[in-house]
Order: sequence, then structure tokens, then C-alpha cells
Amino acid sequence: MPEIQILEKPRRERLTRERIVRTALRIMDEEGLEAVTMRRVGRDLGVEAMSLYNHVNDKEDILDGICELVLSEFRVPQVEGWDEAARLAAREYRRLLLAHPTVITLMTERKRPFTTADSLRAFEFALDVFRTAGLSEADSVKAFHAFGGYILGFVTMEGGLMVGAQDDAHARAHQEMERVIDSADLPRLREALPYLIDCDVDAQFEFGLDLMIEGIRAKIASGTARRPD
Repeated sequence: MPEIQILEKPRRERLTRERIVRTALRIMDEEGLEAVTMRRVGRDLGVEAMSLYNHVNDKEDILDGICELVLSEFRVPQVEGWDEAARLAAREYRRLLLAHPTVITLMTERKRPFTTADSLRAFEFALDVFRTAGLSEADSVKAFHAFGGYILGFVTMEGGLMVGAQDDAHARAHQEMERVIDSADLPRLREALPYLIDCDVDAQFEFGLDLMIEGIRAKIASGTARRPD
């Protein structure tokens, strides 16, 4: 009599908060924020949506977790000199936002502070850079907000407005803009238009960083910034 083999079902991977949040982030990156629902996340994990509530409070909790997960992927620069550290940190933050473009919406609409150590390390690094540069505690926070706002705004512009765009819709928009400029008394826009249309976004980002870093140097040189003890 032939031996009967009983095949065991593969063991399902344990459901955790991290798996839920990583799955939601993947869905958001691939299909947009609207696709992130409790039912959809559960379906992709092979469980009922109700099972998620054993690990997260609700959808808002998942979205908060996405923000914290993205920030935890920040690669802390290992470099000498506050100015180069600031430049590399800004580039890294931009990289994260470009890798997860929809997270900008979550960042700007978030109403709660970050509460995990991994998500706060990027903030700690940035504040240390500004304190090392010679800014006071208060001015370091102002610089932190200024740099963060610049990067968020730049990536938002980079993702969809007129800078560096090459598709047909933007080309037609540029033609219409050129027609309006030619018919109006807008000489500065007329001379700037070629550079607005043919814009190297990486060079533009670095130009903005140069301005901000030089602003910190000027602040310190003016004597109004107190160096750390």
C-alpha cells in the first residue's frame, strides 16, 4: 500500500504593526494615498480588515506610521564640517521624499508629533548640525524649519509644476505662457523664460542650498548668533 504524504500548509507570517505599515507604504507608493484603506491593506496581507485593529488603532494610525517609517529610512551622513553635513542631509531628505512622493501630503497634514526614536534621528542630526555651526538653540530651530520648508516645497514643485517638465501638456503651457508674456509688459519674465523652461532641477536645488548655507554663515559672522558652549 503506497505511503500517503500529508502536506503541511505553509505557516503564515505573523501579523505585526511593521508589516501593516510597510504594506500600506507600498500601496501608497504604487497607487496613491486614496488606495490605502483598511480593507485593501488587509487583503494584501491575506487577512480580514478587522484583524488589523489588533495592531493599529485606525487608518490614521497607519498613515502616521508611514511618516515615521519613511523618516526612519534617513541615512545619517558621515562627514566632517557642518556645511557639508547640512548639504548631504538635505540631499538625503530630498531623496526620501522623491522615493515616496505622496508622503509629502501626510507630512504637511500631520497634526501629531513623531514619537519613535528612529523617526526622530533625522531631526536630531539636523539640529546638531546647526548648533555645531554656531547657531543658538532658538536659531537652530528656525534654521531647521527653514531648511525643511525649502526641501518640502522644492520637491513639491519638482513633482509637478513648471520646473524641468518635458511632457506635451507642460510644453503647451509654456507656449501659452510665452504668448502672454509677449503680449504684456513683462520684460523680466521674458528674459527668464528660457531658464524657467530648461531648468536643471539638481542644479536648482543645490543653488537654493548654497543660499541657505551662506545665510547661516552670514548670521554667525554678524555676531548675532551665539556659539554653543
